[in-house]
Amino acid sequence: MPLPEPAPRRYLHTRAVTYRGYLREDGLWDIEAELADTKTYGFTRSDGSEKPAGEPIHHMLIRLTIDESMTIRAIATAMDHAPFGECQQGNDPMQQMVGATLGPGWRQAIEKALGGVRGCTHLRELLFNMATAAYQAVFPWRERERRLAGIRPGEAREPPYHLGRCIAWDTDGAVVARHYPQFVGWQRVRMPKKNPPSST
Repeated sequence: MPLPEPAPRRYLHTRAVTYRGYLREDGLWDIEAELADTKTYGFTRSDGSEKPAGEPIHHMLIRLTIDESMTIRAIATAMDHAPFGECQQGNDPMQQMVGATLGPGWRQAIEKALGGVRGCTHLRELLFNMATAAYQAVFPWRERERRLAGIRPGEAREPPYHLGRCIAWDTDGAVVARHYPQFVGWQRVRMPKKNPPSST
């Protein structure tokens, strides 16, 4: 169903973001992200140079290599286009994410390592959604492999990660009842917060 008809307007800007997932021959996974910002008009940059219409203002790429536990084993970044030469300083801090896991606490881990002036805003934005892109690459493939081995979703012994994390996958809802009836009513266990040690 399309969006409602818009008011009269002028097209000015495109941000194109693409995520791709690859299963490597060594059993690891590559998740790649690409971001490009372009304008429909040319303009004069702050340094006096001209930026033609359609030439990227930002063009940035990230490759995460992850293992079966969704842990980052390697990370590579590139900035083919950035507004300032100093923007390239945002590449090296990304290495701090090696060893992090794409799962609960992912956004907090990014903010802790790369938040504010510790990292590049646009690389950080790309990184946020790489967890869901990785999930879309890895888990449906695993599910396909289980199906080919004759294992059906209704036979799963552990609830898949997405149960209870989306309105459609409400464990009291119809989708779970159809696909994972054994987990109807299941509740995700929340770990209690640790109390700080008493000073007395």
